Amino acid sequence: MKSVHDILADLWTLGGGEPSALDAVTLTGREPILPSSFRVGAASQVTIAAAGLAAAEIWKARGGEAQGISVDMMHAVVECRSERHLRVDDKPPPRAWDAIAGVYKTGDGRFVRLHTNFPHHRDNVCKVLACKPERDDVQRALMQWKAEAFENDAYAGGCVVSMMRSHDEWLATSQAQALERLPLIQIEKIGEAAPRQWPAGDRPLAGLRVLDLSRVIAGPVAGRTWAAHGAEVMLISSPNLPSIPWLVIDTGRGKLTSFADLKTEQGRNVLRDLLASADIFSQGYRPQSIAALGFSAEDAARISPGIVYLSMCAYGHAGPWAGRRGFDSLVQTSTGFNHAEGKAAGIHGPKELPMQILDHATGHLMAFGAMMARLRQAREGGSWHVKVSLAQTGRWLWNLGRLDDGLAAADLTADQILPFMEQSASGFGALRGVRHAAVMSATPAFWRRPAMPLGSHEPMWPSFG
Repeated sequence: MKSVHDILADLWTLGGGEPSALDAVTLTGREPILPSSFRVGAASQVTIAAAGLAAAEIWKARGGEAQGISVDMMHAVVECRSERHLRVDDKPPPRAWDAIAGVYKTGDGRFVRLHTNFPHHRDNVCKVLACKPERDDVQRALMQWKAEAFENDAYAGGCVVSMMRSHDEWLATSQAQALERLPLIQIEKIGEAAPRQWPAGDRPLAGLRVLDLSRVIAGPVAGRTWAAHGAEVMLISSPNLPSIPWLVIDTGRGKLTSFADLKTEQGRNVLRDLLASADIFSQGYRPQSIAALGFSAEDAARISPGIVYLSMCAYGHAGPWAGRRGFDSLVQTSTGFNHAEGKAAGIHGPKELPMQILDHATGHLMAFGAMMARLRQAREGGSWHVKVSLAQTGRWLWNLGRLDDGLAAADLTADQILPFMEQSASGFGALRGVRHAAVMSATPAFWRRPAMPLGSHEPMWPSFG
């Protein structure tokens, strides 16, 4: 089983980093941190460390001094569950899941998971099942279905669901086989452009402009990470799309937040104007939907030559499921994690990982990939496309190996979490949230802007200086 240092070295090399840079990184702590047979602590620590090291390399490229980076595994795990630990005016998070979200049995003795946190997804499930939005009604309706038939028909009906598979069953799918040909992170040059000079600033990403068109956890975590290293991050939301307020607060630290309805020409014009002077464009739409709006990677490269464009999806950018909707919990279910964790715990049925690690790790991989692409842009020029997916992160996590004693670990106590928390003001009240886990010796990570309600800022970049 590889050490966390070796895992980081592999990831750093994949991103195009120089091996000598790894000497600056100190990784502390040991597994297991949380009760899981999977290496969720290693995944948290290594992905945060990779993003921190990329920020340090940018700082050197801008003329700054070399610096040390340290990441404690427990701190990294706490950050990768940041939404659980957030407090607003000392109040804990509300119920995380919709009333009918979760796991159900089907008539063929299998299990399916429903994700119904957005009202239109819940309504679509009830339409496919012809039932009321109540757990007992949903369960009765699902007993009339075979799991895979429901998964397919529900997807066609605009639902977000998954059938629980073993890992072997997942590997037998054409989707898993398509992903086997892809690396964990793809960094591709997609067009010609002159190298962009680094703007003036006193932090690694100071002066860089990031458009964040993402929701829920993975993409917003990436935006929060760039903001922690000094980027000007603008979250673009539609006033007509639902959101999960607690996640907006947690991942909104450090960001500007503006509205633009991309289904209108006015909204698309607003985004084009912002994009023209952006450095990074991060989005989690399905490929065909963002392209239909005029903001594919190729479109962005024409509007803003030299852009670093990030695409994040659930099941990968190749294969028959490339356009399928999904969230962390569903990818865990589809790809074998819930089955394997349940089996390790000696239970019949699914057992979730103790955190949304596919989301959080993917978010930090997005932050890492974009920064490595921006370093290449400054050296070589060009426009760049970075691609990641929850399923590819899941494959990476699976391949890190298993912990024989992992499920025997105790969960973290409030006293263990407290040292990693900080207080801040916000547009929602007094916040207590998790500090960023990458400790930088020369350019400490912090959020300059408070979290604010969606649409609080005008859709225009602040002037520098």
